[in-house]
Amino acid sequence: MQSGRPAKSLRVGAVPYLVGRPLIAGLGDGDGFHLSFAVPARLVEGLRDGSLDVALVSSIELFRRPGYGYLAGSAIAGRGFVASVQVFLNKPVDEVRSLALDPASRTAQALAQIMLARRARALGQPAPRAFEPSNSSAEDAGADAWLSIGDPALVRTLSPNAPPSFNPSLAWSEAFGLPFVFAAWVVRDTVNLTPKQLAAFSGARERGSAAPALEQLAAAGAAQWKLPVSACLRYLKEECRYDPGLDFAPALRRFRDEAAALGLADGALEPRVLGP
Repeated sequence: MQSGRPAKSLRVGAVPYLVGRPLIAGLGDGDGFHLSFAVPARLVEGLRDGSLDVALVSSIELFRRPGYGYLAGSAIAGRGFVASVQVFLNKPVDEVRSLALDPASRTAQALAQIMLARRARALGQPAPRAFEPSNSSAEDAGADAWLSIGDPALVRTLSPNAPPSFNPSLAWSEAFGLPFVFAAWVVRDTVNLTPKQLAAFSGARERGSAAPALEQLAAAGAAQWKLPVSACLRYLKEECRYDPGLDFAPALRRFRDEAAALGLADGALEPRVLGP
C-alpha cells in the first residue's frame, strides 16, 4: 500500500467503494499525501503494522486498540436504511440461527451481530451463531443469513432480483435514534496531524459531498453497474451521510457499548477527537 510514495508523505488509506469517494475528493493531488485503497479489514492491518498513518476504516477499530484518534466532522455514516450493508436472508429474519460474515468489514460484522442479537433477545431466542467462512464466500456458506458490504451489496440490493434482506443500519436507527458510523478517519497513536493536513481532509469532504460531485459519482456508478442513476443518487445523497452532525461521538460510544456487551470491543476505550 505504500510503494512509490514520496518521502515523508502522510500515508493515507481509503476504501475502494463508491461510498468512500465523497471523502477523498482531491485528497491525493497535492504534495504531502500518498493515497492508497484497500478493503476495510486490510486498512486495519495497515494501521496496526504501521504502513498507514491515517485510514478511512471500520469504526470498530477505535475500540479494539488503545491510542487511536479520529477526525471530527468527517465519516461514512447513515441514519436509517443503507443499501451497501445488508444481511441477505435464506430464512425469515426471526428464524435466523446462523450468520455468515463478510470478512471485508469488522464494523459491519459487529453491527449485524448486535442488531440480530437484540432481535433474538426480544423473541426469547439465543443470538445467531456468527462465523467467517474459511473455504467459501459468505453467500455460499450455507448459513441462514449472510452479510455483504460495499459495492457488491449495493448492486445486489438495487438489482431487480435482490434476495430478501435485513438492514442492520435501519434497525440501529430505529432502536437507538442515532446515526450509525460505519467508517471514520482513524489516526495512529504516533501521528500528529498539522492544521494544514486537518484542513485538507475537511476540504476533501466539502468538495466530494457537494451536490455536483455526488451527481457525477452517481452517474458513473449507474453506468458501470447498469443501474438507474436515481437509485445511485438516492444512495449517495439520502442514505449516506458524510458529516453526521458536529459531534458523532454519542453514536460511536453507543456502538462501543453495544459491541462490548457481546465481547466484540473494549468498553473502556475512549479515542482522541482530532480537529475543531
